[in-house]
Amino acid sequence: MPTKTVQIPTPDGQADAFAAFPDGAERHPGVLMYPDGFGIRPVVRELARELAGHGYYVLVPNFFYRHGPAPVVELPAHIGEEARSALLTQLMPLLQAHTTERVLSDADAYLRFLTAQPEVGAGPVAVTGYCIGALLAMRTAAAHPGQVAALAGFHGPVGADGPDSFSELTAQVHFGHAETDLTPEDLGELNQALDAAGVDHTSEIYPGTVHGFTMSDTDAFSASGLKRHWDCLLPLLERTLADG
Repeated sequence: MPTKTVQIPTPDGQADAFAAFPDGAERHPGVLMYPDGFGIRPVVRELARELAGHGYYVLVPNFFYRHGPAPVVELPAHIGEEARSALLTQLMPLLQAHTTERVLSDADAYLRFLTAQPEVGAGPVAVTGYCIGALLAMRTAAAHPGQVAALAGFHGPVGADGPDSFSELTAQVHFGHAETDLTPEDLGELNQALDAAGVDHTSEIYPGTVHGFTMSDTDAFSASGLKRHWDCLLPLLERTLADG
């Protein structure tokens, strides 16, 4: 399967990104995949490759590009709890500097780049995200309602911008939450807000999971949670993305 590192022009410079896509001359639907806060690394590349194997062009941007190419901080092969705390201390100022204005400016650039690739079809695109990337995916989909047909977010703060943030969504949505990220009552309130906004969605807590459950290089990893993620994500994309 072809993979490559690409440079995405943005108003603030060049964002490095990882791209994976199927072999052959056919064009495929595009998927913009936001990684978690630890960024592009082997486990994220593997997620992108696996998704690409189902017939998609997957683009994974380094949303911290203003601070350098990925990885912007040195990452161990396995991110245990002790390493996680130290890394988050380094990453928090970068996250705080990644304002909504920057998120939306970057999203414009990422989608413009994605849809211009010769391997990408002319139809709608999907946006997915993990952890903080789920919130970035949410903001991207809300800002591009005519273009983003599917939105998926996993163990992320997708409701952080408040219930009004769902009003612009026209995408079909799936949110997969960790048991440690929100209570059943919180889930009920989130789903009520999605219903009120008229969003076509599924939104559920994955049993037995903790925050970060999709990432096999962390202590949070759950094999059953990752499988549930694929079982929800792939049908969503099949329903919403026309062949390119």
